[in-house]
Amino acid sequence: MSRAIGYAAQGADTPMTAFHFERRDLRPDDVAIDILYCGVCHSDLHQVRNDWKNTLYPSLPGHEIVGRVTAVGSDVGRFKPGQMVAVGCLVDSCMKCEPCCGGQEQYCSHFPTMTYNSKDRRDGQPTLGGYSDHIVVRDHFVLSLPDGLDPKRAAPLLCAGITTWAPLRRRKVGPGSRVAIAGLGGLGHMGVKLAAGLGADVTVLTTSPSKEADALALGAHRVLITKDKAAMKQATASFDLVLDTIPVAHDVKPYLHLLKVHGVHAIVGAIDVLPPVNSMLLVAWQRSLEGSMIGGIAETQELLDFCAEKNILPETETIDMQDINEAFERMLKSDVKYRFVIDMASLKREFPDDKSRISA
Repeated sequence: MSRAIGYAAQGADTPMTAFHFERRDLRPDDVAIDILYCGVCHSDLHQVRNDWKNTLYPSLPGHEIVGRVTAVGSDVGRFKPGQMVAVGCLVDSCMKCEPCCGGQEQYCSHFPTMTYNSKDRRDGQPTLGGYSDHIVVRDHFVLSLPDGLDPKRAAPLLCAGITTWAPLRRRKVGPGSRVAIAGLGGLGHMGVKLAAGLGADVTVLTTSPSKEADALALGAHRVLITKDKAAMKQATASFDLVLDTIPVAHDVKPYLHLLKVHGVHAIVGAIDVLPPVNSMLLVAWQRSLEGSMIGGIAETQELLDFCAEKNILPETETIDMQDINEAFERMLKSDVKYRFVIDMASLKREFPDDKSRISA
């Protein structure tokens, strides 16, 4: 076992505070990683505050991890100490079912093991995430960080990036595609960058005219104000794909009108209930309404390689670990453009005499 430190919540109504715990010894197929940076996802806040009624406490979140390999198990050949790597939302799956064998580990028929708030498939211990100094992960679920990616900003690609990348690739978005991104937050801003990077014509759908300048700066070609009924009517049947990143319950009917024949409305925002949809909006134009959740390991590596090639990175604000509670409150107010990333060196400053494995 190795001694670890991080920040965790002990209950739904308690703040994140320093937490000492132990990571498992290396198994033959494990990789040990010193965490350098960890992104802050809205899911982290939901989980810590038990919004989904399934939180295991103590809750130590974080599934957008960038770090450096410190050791590998005896059966690991792809990684070596000193290598820069990344870990996303998954740390294990059954590796035998149809989705797993098809490179879609996130849809494992026996449920994937999540980076935090899950249970290890072998010893049953709760998984604890990336708000910590180091982590131990099965090698299949470790990703290579390309040299061209800035490790200080790359972390949100492991969730916000892959969440938007997967439906774009599934729908073969590229030159000639017309894509609309609904919402311009942590997910939406990555959707804009990635769709534009793939060569698509990109429109941002928003209720706020004040977001136009940001949308265009991120790579969108235009902005459509959804409260403008005339503009929405004029845009009827304009898009091949609407990528819906809005994180709260909302009416999708206005967006379905925007789809061409065979068009797809893909929901990637984590919401509970959608208002009713008239099926004729789908049937009459052979439109589809689908959901999508992150991506498989091969897809995520493809995304990292693409972003390195195209120099695509999230827009981030770096914070210290000690500022995580304030960051959560700011996230609730949408007071970040567009993702927080924790610099884990801040843990070393808080515990200068701690003997756990914190990278400088």
